[in-house]
Amino acid sequence: MKSLLSLFAILFLMSCATKNDLKYSKIEYEAGACFGACPMFKITINPDRTAVFEAEHFNFTKNVSKAEFSKPREGTFTGTIKKEDYDKLIALLDSLNPKSLKNKYGERNITDLPTSYLRINFNDGTSKTIEDYGKHGTKKLEEVYHFFENLRFNQTWTKIK
Repeated sequence: MKSLLSLFAILFLMSCATKNDLKYSKIEYEAGACFGACPMFKITINPDRTAVFEAEHFNFTKNVSKAEFSKPREGTFTGTIKKEDYDKLIALLDSLNPKSLKNKYGERNITDLPTSYLRINFNDGTSKTIEDYGKHGTKKLEEVYHFFENLRFNQTWTKIK
């Protein structure tokens, strides 16, 4: 009987620890347009690692031109982020201490740079949105941006529309 109670206690404690370890209820990164051929896309990642990749323009084309804008958007894709990549993303976000960051970065004196948006929903019900004109807010933010840009190519995506 004692061993059965011990087993239930361990299972209960493990389930509590797992729930508390999930800090983020949704992570979203959006890369906006520039006056050139900057990739335009949005990736949304859930805590179960399922993700949606919304590709607008300049994500898959090698020889790009502004004529891309007249083409239809590239599509919506779904996938599951590889566990090691998801764990790396969580580590990157944890190292950022996102709640302490400014809401806006970048100087608008240059008019042809892309804007990125990092939106994080926390399990405590709060959220943080970071708008970064030029994508150079901090070195750690730049790492996060590059990580998301690489997700377009290093994951398995299935086109749904």
